[in-house]
Amino acid sequence: MVVDFVDRVRSEGLGVPPGSAVEYGRALGALQSTQLASLYWAGRATLVRRPDDIAPYDRAFAAFFAGADHAPARRLFVPVQLHVDAPEDPEADDPHQDRDEDESPAGEVRALRWSATELLRHKDLSECTADELAEAHRLMADLRVHAALRRSRRWKKSTSRHRGHPDLRRTVGRSLRTGGEVVRPAASERGERPRRLVLLLDVSGSMEPYARALARFAHAAVAARKRGQVEVFALGTRVTRISHELATHDPDAALRRAADVVADWAGGTRLGEGLRTFNDRWGVRGLARGAVVVVLSDGWDRGDPGVLGSELARLRRVAYRVVWVNPLKASPGFAPLAQGMAAALPHVDEFVEGHSVASLEALAELVAR
Repeated sequence: MVVDFVDRVRSEGLGVPPGSAVEYGRALGALQSTQLASLYWAGRATLVRRPDDIAPYDRAFAAFFAGADHAPARRLFVPVQLHVDAPEDPEADDPHQDRDEDESPAGEVRALRWSATELLRHKDLSECTADELAEAHRLMADLRVHAALRRSRRWKKSTSRHRGHPDLRRTVGRSLRTGGEVVRPAASERGERPRRLVLLLDVSGSMEPYARALARFAHAAVAARKRGQVEVFALGTRVTRISHELATHDPDAALRRAADVVADWAGGTRLGEGLRTFNDRWGVRGLARGAVVVVLSDGWDRGDPGVLGSELARLRRVAYRVVWVNPLKASPGFAPLAQGMAAALPHVDEFVEGHSVASLEALAELVAR
């Protein structure tokens, strides 16, 4: 039956390769159904390759099965204007059986799908329930914060002899194996090494709805990189280095250790004085030189905003890039009206939001560029 039907389809002008005919036979064997709807869609899926072939295929199917002995005329199946797949009704032998007069013909069916995880990725972390926060923390544990690369002073073997500088030492070494003839000249090029990432996390009271989630992001960055490539500092009324406390693969244990050493968690904030302390003790002395510095703060500062601006400008002169992450940036009608935020903006390279899992994923991609 398969061969005869394929010949009938070919007689309508369709070019059916032998492989398609074999697939049609396999499809019928897998379906194990004698219903005309099953026979039709099996051939439609395997023998029809272009939209223009649908009409000739319909004619071939109608002519072939209308003249078959096992297919009476009342079961003639001529599909007309069927553009979407529909599940087959196992209790219906006749696809064109009588319908109620008040039943309207089926129109186009559109499948709508939703994902709770996708909705959670874009939800503001301050509006999440306890269960949603736990799921958001699990998603952030899967973050991989890769490093931006910079050219190294060390030289490495070039993968192409047409790129880089001639390497005389390796070229001479190779020529010794060919009797002194230089057959394959060697070349060297500058290598690359990861840039340091410095995270300055505001843990003041105004950042409490986001601070722990941002600390999870900091832990993901520390856990994904080698020791010394990521440094994390907590900014409040003082500056606390918490890189060592976050250097464990268990995020809950890491945050507990960090909370134990940060005495001013959810307290006041003096961003300007905190940046001055960071610059004097760590940043300008070398930790921030050539690094990507990320400040995670809403910009509310109880101190002098002029100090914040001058210290951020000082940090900008030694860092490769300064990124400011403000969770409030995604709020409707947001404007950087806080004095600290207004003083900081002229000295940052990127000003982004950090209110959701999706925004932190975008931040991970940003610091890797």
